Amino acid sequence: MRIVSGSLGGLFLQVPNDMPHTRPTTQVAKEGLFNILNNYIDFSDLSTLDLFGGTGSISYELASRGAKHLTIIEKDPKMNAFIKKSIDQMHIKNATVMLMDVFQYLKTCKQQFDFIFAGPPYALEQIEDIPNQIIQYNLLHTEGIFVLEHTPKNNFLNHTHCRFQRNYGTTVFSFFLGTPKNHT
Repeated sequence: MRIVSGSLGGLFLQVPNDMPHTRPTTQVAKEGLFNILNNYIDFSDLSTLDLFGGTGSISYELASRGAKHLTIIEKDPKMNAFIKKSIDQMHIKNATVMLMDVFQYLKTCKQQFDFIFAGPPYALEQIEDIPNQIIQYNLLHTEGIFVLEHTPKNNFLNHTHCRFQRNYGTTVFSFFLGTPKNHT
């Protein structure tokens, strides 16, 4: 896994082979995602939330670009330990890594974020609930951006907060804003 850009750009991290539950975002999709985000946000002052942290790849990119604070939620103990170890190795000081179920976290979180990323397992039955819960629990700042990674079988374009989608083969990113489409 390679960090694309920023202060840690070009750094390679070796993901252990014994992590069967992870499906890291492909390099092409991750580069595409951050090319889009570069046009919408200033990374240097972001408070971020990475749901289903996996390998931590998205948060490492955010840290490399100067995000102010990272919160990463990962319930698998091996993956969580890998993220913590990687953060320590890269000397990232502004990260909180929590060993917790994402849906439990969403119900109890009282903080708002500038940027939220969710890269759940593609077969997750509750994938359709994630955008609604983020909005319902008021986790996204009004000017914030939420990105949900999913397969082409899911379509969120009719969601009141979804603005657009980008397709990278088997990976689709849906972009949601903190305000509904018809908000004046």
